[in-house]
Amino acid sequence: MSAPDAALNSLRHERPEWEPWLVVVDEILREAGSPAWEATVPVAAQAQPTAVPLLAGTTLTLEAALVRRLFERLIRTASRAGTPKMSSLKAALHADLEWAPLFTASLCQDSDRIDEIAAVSGADAEALHAVIALLPVPFLHTCNRRWASSISASWVEGYCPVCGSWPAFAEVRGIERNRYFRCGRCGGEWHSRALYCPYCAMTDHDELVALVPEKGGSNAVIDACQRCLGYVKTFNRLKGCSPGAVMLEDLASVDLDVAAIEHGFARSPGSGFALGITVTDKGARRGFFAWKS
Repeated sequence: MSAPDAALNSLRHERPEWEPWLVVVDEILREAGSPAWEATVPVAAQAQPTAVPLLAGTTLTLEAALVRRLFERLIRTASRAGTPKMSSLKAALHADLEWAPLFTASLCQDSDRIDEIAAVSGADAEALHAVIALLPVPFLHTCNRRWASSISASWVEGYCPVCGSWPAFAEVRGIERNRYFRCGRCGGEWHSRALYCPYCAMTDHDELVALVPEKGGSNAVIDACQRCLGYVKTFNRLKGCSPGAVMLEDLASVDLDVAAIEHGFARSPGSGFALGITVTDKGARRGFFAWKS
């Protein structure tokens, strides 16, 4: 059994009430391993300036049918869950949605644009946001597999060097206790300084605090910044989890998110870097949509 499958089964056992959403997550993680997405990734990541993610400024050749099929599959899977919000997603199947703007808005985490799309779809906005957020995950996982070796060892930014996302959590690994951030969208990883807030780059230890769970024996803490009020969940472990398990590990540790919010901290919304991506239709004679965020 693969690590993601084991993590998913564990979540299903511990949180049976999450099953309606876990079936959607299972669907997207299986799609993340599909070779169909290989053709959508630029041939090679170009050398980037300091602090610029590898995906930033690229032109993607998108096969609209590939995105449409995935979107429809996610919508059908979610709408079968039986919850009123999820059931409302069926309306999105009949909405006249443009696939390139949809994919681009999700890829760039453009919540305003996603709000506009949700408004015309007739579906529950919160449920549609959740599903649309998953849409670029297979593409991003493929980027990470293709480009992992291109990540500079000197990368020290708080956002992902592949896709510009904020970290889902941090891992402090092995006896060396090296700290790594993990991306919940592409599954990637990058080295982090020990005392460092990814959102505001704070390094003053007087401004950085650790919230420790009351339950003894936990391998997790919440690293929080008193200046920007951001936080990162941090796990102590021997080695990092697989890319496919990052999203599931993030879900499994939701109790830490709740505790952080109760103490007045929050994750920074959106993306850590504006990607400025151009999307073109593989089947069209010319680009049919360009989006800079």
